[in-house]
Amino acid sequence: MFSRVTRLAKYLDQVRHATFEGHGLQGWEFDVLAELRRSGSPYELTPGQMSAQVLISSGAMTNRIDRLEAAGLVIRREDPSDGRVTLVRLTPLGRDRVDGALADLVRREAELLEPIAATRRAETAATLAALLEPLEAAAG
Repeated sequence: MFSRVTRLAKYLDQVRHATFEGHGLQGWEFDVLAELRRSGSPYELTPGQMSAQVLISSGAMTNRIDRLEAAGLVIRREDPSDGRVTLVRLTPLGRDRVDGALADLVRREAELLEPIAATRRAETAATLAALLEPLEAAAG
C-alpha cells in the first residue's frame, strides 16, 4: 500500500512543480509564500514562526527569505513593538504570485480527483488523515 502512496506522491510532485513553474515559483518558494498568505492580513510572520511551520532550520529560512526578498516577493521590517524582532511581509507581487499558483493547483487537483466518486474521496481523505495523525503528533 505504501509503495502506491509513494508513487502517487511522485506524480503529485510533478503536477505541483509544473503548476508552480507556470507562475515563476519553485516549490519551496510557494511553501514560504503560502505560509505568509495563510497567516492573514497583514500577511507577516517572524522568520522563527515561518521556520516552525515549514519545518526547516532558521538558517535555511534566512536563505529563503533573502532570495524571496531579492525577487520582490517579501520584505523585511522591524517589529514596531520590539526592535529586536524582524517581521517578514508578503508584498503585493508575492501575494499575486502565490494566489495564482494556488488557484491553478486547486484546479489541477480537482481535475485529478474528478474520476473518483465523492464518497470514495471522503473515505480516502479520512484514511490518510488517520495515517498522518500519529506521525504528525510524534513530530511535535
